[in-house]
Amino acid sequence: MKPETPVQLQLDAYNAHDIERFVAQYTDDIQVFRPPAAEPVISGIQAFKEHYARNRFTLAGLHARVVNRMVAGNKVVDHERIVGLGPDEVEAIAVYEVAGAKISKVWFF
Repeated sequence: MKPETPVQLQLDAYNAHDIERFVAQYTDDIQVFRPPAAEPVISGIQAFKEHYARNRFTLAGLHARVVNRMVAGNKVVDHERIVGLGPDEVEAIAVYEVAGAKISKVWFF
C-alpha cells in the first residue's frame, strides 16, 4: 500500500465526519504532535477518537482541502486549507508518518 492511501482515506472520512472510518486509518498507539512541543499532545487511539469526536466532528461546516501533497518514503506532507473551525479559513501543514498500512504519527503546524 502506498503511504498516501491511509492519508487520503482519513481525509475523506474527516470531510464526511465519519469518526469510525477516520480512526480506522490510525494505529492504536497514534501520537499527535504540535511543534515546537517535543511531547505528543494526544497519545493513543481512544484519546485521539475522543478529541476528534468532541472538538472537530461536531462542527457542521468542517471541511479540509489538500492544496499540495508530497510523499517521501513513509512520510506524507499535506498543505491543507480548512474551513469550519472559525470564521476564517485556516492554512495548515500536516506531516503523517505511515507504518505498514496505518498512520502512526502526525505533526500539525
